[in-house]
Amino acid sequence: MSVFDDIHRTHYTDQVQETLIGQVVSIAGWIEDIRDIGKVAFLTIRDIRGAAQVVLSANTLSVAKDKPRQSAIIVSGVVQHSKSKDFPLEIKAEKVNIVTEAIHPLPIDPTGRVESAIDKRLDSRALDLRNPKTSSIFLLRSAVLDNIRTTLRSKAFVEVNTPKIIGSASEGGANLFGFEYFKKQAYLAQSPQLYKEQLILALDRVFEIGVYFRAENSHTVRHLTEFLSVDIEAAFINYEDAMDLAEEVIRNTFNVNKIIDRTDGDVLHDRLQLPTPRFPIDRLTYEQCIEGLWKEGEKLEFGEDLSDASLRKLGEIHKGFYFIKDWPLKLKPFYIHEKLDNLELSQSFDLQYGYLELISGGQRHHDPVKLRKRLIDQGLNPMNFDRHLRVFGWGMPPHSGWGLGFDRLMMVLTHSDNIRETVLYPRDTERLIP
Repeated sequence: MSVFDDIHRTHYTDQVQETLIGQVVSIAGWIEDIRDIGKVAFLTIRDIRGAAQVVLSANTLSVAKDKPRQSAIIVSGVVQHSKSKDFPLEIKAEKVNIVTEAIHPLPIDPTGRVESAIDKRLDSRALDLRNPKTSSIFLLRSAVLDNIRTTLRSKAFVEVNTPKIIGSASEGGANLFGFEYFKKQAYLAQSPQLYKEQLILALDRVFEIGVYFRAENSHTVRHLTEFLSVDIEAAFINYEDAMDLAEEVIRNTFNVNKIIDRTDGDVLHDRLQLPTPRFPIDRLTYEQCIEGLWKEGEKLEFGEDLSDASLRKLGEIHKGFYFIKDWPLKLKPFYIHEKLDNLELSQSFDLQYGYLELISGGQRHHDPVKLRKRLIDQGLNPMNFDRHLRVFGWGMPPHSGWGLGFDRLMMVLTHSDNIRETVLYPRDTERLIP
C-alpha cells in the first residue's frame, strides 16, 4: 500500500549530488536489489540515467522490503553521505510508493546478470531495455540522429518527408512489398530516391531520415526488412563532393564527447569503446580493389560484383572505413551517371566498414534523354517512369546524393555483431511481433 500518492519525481538518480546533501528529493524507477539486514534495508533503484541507494527503516522498510524486484517505485527522502563503495551518496527514505508490482518469474533478467539469447530478449524488448547496456544503445542512437540532423542543417539541407506508400517501383521493382491499395496496386517504398531527386529541383538540398522496406529473403546478422535510412540529395555537387559530405557526417558521428549527453555516462562509455577512424577516409577505386584481391588469391574479373567473401577479404586488408568508388556502370542503378572519361565506369561510391556496406551514392543523371536511355539499357520500361522523367524537363540541375543504412552504422558504433541489437523492434523474414 502506498505511503503517499504523489507520482512526481524531483530528480533523476544521476542528479543526486553533493550539493543536495541535507535536502529532500524524490526519485523514481525500478527496484533492482534489496539488502535486508534487520532493522534497516538498502534498496537499489535504477532509472534510465543510473542507479541510487536508498536506506529503508521503520515504516518505509515494511512497505518495500518484501516487494518483488523490478517493481515500479517512487521514494522521497533526505540525501546523505553513504559508506557504500558503490554509492558515495544515498537517500534516507521518508516516503515510499510501490506504484506497480512486477509479476515473477520475469521472462528475462533485465539486470543482465543472467544472459538471454537475442530472440528471447526481443520477445520481451520493453523489459530488456531496463538493462543499462541495452538502453545505452538507444540513448546513443537518439544522440547520433540529432547529430546527423545538426550536421546536415549546417550545410543548408532541408529535412523532408516522402511517401512510404508508392504507386510504382522506385528502382526497377525488385524486392518490394506489394499490396492492394483501394483496388490499385501499391508498394512499400524501398528508398526515397526518385522523390528526393525531384525535390532538389526547387529545394536545392534535401535530406530525409525515414523507415523503408525491402522484401529481401535474407536472414543474416546485417539485413532487416524494415530499416532506417538517412538519405541526402543536393543540386550542383558531384560525387566527390557527396563523398566529402558523407565523410563529415561520419567524422562528427564519432566525436562521442559531443553527441552523448550525460545519461548513464559510465555505462555508455564502457559499452561504447568507439573505434577511432582514420581521417581522411581512403578512397579506393573498384579497379584497385580488384587488383588487391588478385594479390590475395581472389581471382575476380573486371565487371564482377564484389561478393560477401570478397568484401570480407577487403575488410581485412583495409581496416576501418574506406570508400570504393568508380564502380562498373552495369552494376549500378539506372539513375547513376557514367564517368565522362570512361563510359564503362560510373560516378558512384560505397562507404564500407570492413565488409559492411554503410553508404551507397553517386552523381545522378540530370539529362532526361540520357536517363531514358539508361532505363532501356537496364531492361526497364520508360513508360513506368513517365511522371518522374517529365520533372527532368523542368530544368533539372546536376545533382548527387547518397543513402546511409543507419542501423548498420549503429552496429559499428556499438560493436554489435547483430543488427537486431540496434533496433528497438526489428523486422526480418521471421519476426513480425512484438
